[in-house]
Amino acid sequence: MKINSKDFLVKEGERVVLAKWPTIVKPVYKSKEQYKHLLQEHIEELSSLQNLLYASNRYSVLLIFQSMDAAGKDSSIKHVMSGINPQGCQVFSFKHPSTAELEHDFLWRTIICLPERGRIGIFNRSYYEEVLIVRVHPEILRNEGPTNVTAKKTIWEERYQSIVNLETHLHQNGTRIIKFFLHISKEEQRKRFLKRIDDPQKNWKISLADIEERKFWNHYMKAYEACLNSTSTTNAPWYIIPADDKDNAHLIISQIVLDTLKRLQMDYPHPNAKRKQELQSFRKRLK
Repeated sequence: MKINSKDFLVKEGERVVLAKWPTIVKPVYKSKEQYKHLLQEHIEELSSLQNLLYASNRYSVLLIFQSMDAAGKDSSIKHVMSGINPQGCQVFSFKHPSTAELEHDFLWRTIICLPERGRIGIFNRSYYEEVLIVRVHPEILRNEGPTNVTAKKTIWEERYQSIVNLETHLHQNGTRIIKFFLHISKEEQRKRFLKRIDDPQKNWKISLADIEERKFWNHYMKAYEACLNSTSTTNAPWYIIPADDKDNAHLIISQIVLDTLKRLQMDYPHPNAKRKQELQSFRKRLK
């Protein structure tokens, strides 16, 4: 089965109802061995394209991962990007904002982590937390200082617009943004939480807060729907990844990244006459 990135794309202006989007689809692999083979092929191709991205020094790429807990963000980043040169890639994980971060606007702490030209940046959670968890728990707003709005019902629309404006600016200046929502079912999350409880090496991954947040599942789904509807654009699209099958999710994500990099039509710099002459002088000195 060939992966078609468009099957998971949220088109600009599309109205998302997450209940209609699958959390699991027919796998693109027939066995564990084939999965490993396909993923390795993707990783090798990604590594080659990353070298080209670095050499051409024209674009940067930003991957954003959002999901409910236990959907596999860490696993996806680890497996899909395992062949990438660490010098050309940075991963940032955003937890609760610090006191210093709260003294700035809601985008500030992520903006300072944006990738340079030629590099890949990965956000494990991002500024989207400010229209997701903060929307589900609006009491968090009290710690965020002035918001320049008179009614809470308008703050989300203003934040969506701020995000779209930022992503438009980044695209115009060479940053290509790919946003992944890992779509997991509530039942699959329950199973993964139980595995974390049963496996001593994974006990640290679960807390009472994780269990308590399940009470707000429907609220989170509504917040994600509103976010996806308002911020998926042609230049910075969201992809909804069926995440109940982690291996399948890894292959889908890696294919989407590959497709995006290929569309950049990058090439290695071509030396001009002066540069060729300089290289020949290097050759003579080395001999």
